[in-house]
Amino acid sequence: MSSGASVSPHGFVTGRGRGYRPGQVDALAAELSQGRDDARERVVRLTAQVEELEAEAQRLRLAVTQLAPQTYESLGDRAREILALAEEEADGVRAAAADDVRRITQDAEARARETREAARAAADAVLAEAEQWADERLGAGRATADGVRAAARDEAKERREEALAALDDVRERTAATLAGQEKDHAERRDEAEREIAGQEAGADAREAERLALAEGRLSEARRAFAEAEESARHGEENAGARAAELLAEATLHEEGVGRETERVLRAHGEKWDEVRAHMEHVRTTLAMLTGRNPADGTP
Repeated sequence: MSSGASVSPHGFVTGRGRGYRPGQVDALAAELSQGRDDARERVVRLTAQVEELEAEAQRLRLAVTQLAPQTYESLGDRAREILALAEEEADGVRAAAADDVRRITQDAEARARETREAARAAADAVLAEAEQWADERLGAGRATADGVRAAARDEAKERREEALAALDDVRERTAATLAGQEKDHAERRDEAEREIAGQEAGADAREAERLALAEGRLSEARRAFAEAEESARHGEENAGARAAELLAEATLHEEGVGRETERVLRAHGEKWDEVRAHMEHVRTTLAMLTGRNPADGTP
């Protein structure tokens, strides 16, 4: 039995939801039960009356059997004749009374049997009718409940299908949005990579140009230094000054190139070690030519 079901005072099972009205069923059942109880009470009363009549008849039979016969021999013939007639009449009365008692007893027993059988039949009929009525109401209630459950299942299925459709739509839109965002991000990433590659290419070109210029200046300084040494015999002081001027110019240009290179490389974060090593080589070469210490620039 489900938790929502209850039992009426007359044994009918009720359930929540649609179905019969428990108040009507209980009222009808109470009325039928009262009729059955009244019939049973009448049967009990009639049975008690029959038992009383039977007891009284038995008492009368016993009293009659205990009476001593009366002879009245002291009376005269006329009196004895009258007494004989009286006894004969008494015997007839007793026989008639016994017959009446038997008839009354038999009638009472028959009426009691008929009453009991009628009461039992009436009670059985009433109970059968009540059970049939309850079964019909319960059947209707079950049918209604089945219909409500079927409708609820259909509605739940429909709501679930709608929810699944909405979820699929959200998933499709989300996937489309993510695809669009991914495409946009890819385009922006490619554009940024192209821009960085262009900047790096430009920086590499400018650095290569600066390095070429520095190397050209260094080569020019070397040539000048060589010329200065060659013409030392003719004008060592002027050549030394010219060589020092060229070296100083090359050194300043090299330092500017180094600073610009460092700035560009720090901005892009690539090839710094390689270029720095190359610049150290240039500084070392210049130091060797000028006789300065590469660490602090002192002679």
